[in-house]
Amino acid sequence: MGKKKLSVVLAVFNEQENIVPCLQSIKGLADEIIVVDGSSDDKTPLLAKKLGARVFVVSNKAMFHKNKQLALERATADWILQLDADERVTSSLRDEIRSKTSKSKEKGINGYYLPRRNYFLGKFLTKGGQYPDYVIRLVKNGKAYFPCQSVHEQIRVRGPVDYLENPLIHLTAPSFSRYLQNANRYTSLTADKLKENKISLNLFNKLKYLFYLPLKTFIMIFFRHRGFQDGFPGFVFALFSGLHYSLAFIKYWEQGNK
Repeated sequence: MGKKKLSVVLAVFNEQENIVPCLQSIKGLADEIIVVDGSSDDKTPLLAKKLGARVFVVSNKAMFHKNKQLALERATADWILQLDADERVTSSLRDEIRSKTSKSKEKGINGYYLPRRNYFLGKFLTKGGQYPDYVIRLVKNGKAYFPCQSVHEQIRVRGPVDYLENPLIHLTAPSFSRYLQNANRYTSLTADKLKENKISLNLFNKLKYLFYLPLKTFIMIFFRHRGFQDGFPGFVFALFSGLHYSLAFIKYWEQGNK
């Protein structure tokens, strides 16, 4: 049996609606599929196994990047493609990945940024800094890791990183309720970070997190990066991107007043 060229790895929790189309999108590309499941209480692990994945059931950690790191560590191929369950690999991206991973010594590259198309409230966002939304997803085994410190962190790569041309599809919020579920998780993690950093609950920080950062973020996304060109979805994205800071600070304030 030849050496494995590509492992596809995912860390998931209750993704039975997404796991099948996600894994079907990498059919014929992966030499192995690794799924680290955070003790899902739906059919996610069963469905993943039916599609040929090696499934490892672990606890559902608050800092979910820890499970992504576990998935990286279980990969055995030369290259690793890290995906989230709400992402899809197009046929053109499959061909490009196959080409890059077949040239293991090309330029000494240890990782690749992939452009990502974000689907939000019925359309793909094209402005607001949302395209191309570059993310590092294709890495050489042993050359990359998750710091596990921030909700929005990327994989870090030791050595040179290059760019792929074909985009990864990200179904970030097919419905507003799904977006709110994710926002609730992300703001809780940011609140925990504020607590860890012992941010003071004084008037200055209340003004900063409740007004200044939300307004600054909205203006940057909606006006400077022309999010208004994406219509109402662009407005909602800019608005709630700013409100992330307010909601996180309110959760942090609530923790300090219990």
